[in-house]
Amino acid sequence: MIRLIFLALGCAFLVANTYGNKISEDQQAYAAIKGTGLVVSPENALLNTDPEPSLSSGFVDLFNGENLEGWTSRVGYNTFEVRDGVIVGKCVPSSRNTYLSTDKEDYRDFIFTAELKWAVDGNSGIMFRAQRKPGKKYEVVYGPQCEMEGFAKGRGWSGGIFAQSAGGWIYPLWLDAHSEARRALKEEVWNRVTIQAIGNEVKTWINGIPAAHWIDKDGTYREGFFGLQVHSGDQGEIHFRNIKVREL
Repeated sequence: MIRLIFLALGCAFLVANTYGNKISEDQQAYAAIKGTGLVVSPENALLNTDPEPSLSSGFVDLFNGENLEGWTSRVGYNTFEVRDGVIVGKCVPSSRNTYLSTDKEDYRDFIFTAELKWAVDGNSGIMFRAQRKPGKKYEVVYGPQCEMEGFAKGRGWSGGIFAQSAGGWIYPLWLDAHSEARRALKEEVWNRVTIQAIGNEVKTWINGIPAAHWIDKDGTYREGFFGLQVHSGDQGEIHFRNIKVREL
């Protein structure tokens, strides 16, 4: 009897997992991702089913609420300023992607959390374990990014993982199992993003909803800095607050 129960549970898990790893019908329009050979195939995608880590203790504020001490703007000339205790990132048309980056560049294992709100819709993201190098004309910021793409695209991939300037999408939120995560981001309110990186395993949450689960198999990005992105484009004003990290 016990063996039958475990067999039944195992079959149920297999069916649920197979179903969950299908690209959703409403995501088929986005299935042809250009410019990347890194994307995790649907059948091999790991699913984040963990509750969001506790954010109640052990965290250090990365933003003092008054100025940008400890941060450096890199690459483009989109602007960052402190206004009413929050960091305001604004898109400047014709600018390249711009990253407000922590001066500390050796974050390894951590739980990071921040809140974002869009005053003007635009693409954003949180770089983590990011790297930088000289380019032909500009410094290059590259590495994994927790995508916070805003609302205009309508696909709901905020919380997915993108290899910025390093190959493109790694972990898009296009599966049936991601349906709740795709609906997690809300307009006109503060949205919480949480990133947990331990060893080569990375998980993300949006407003407490599990999103990505990525394994950096080659250990390419083992440590680095955090960066608040304002993407290139014609518009975008993104506010950031409660930016904290707990190093593990």
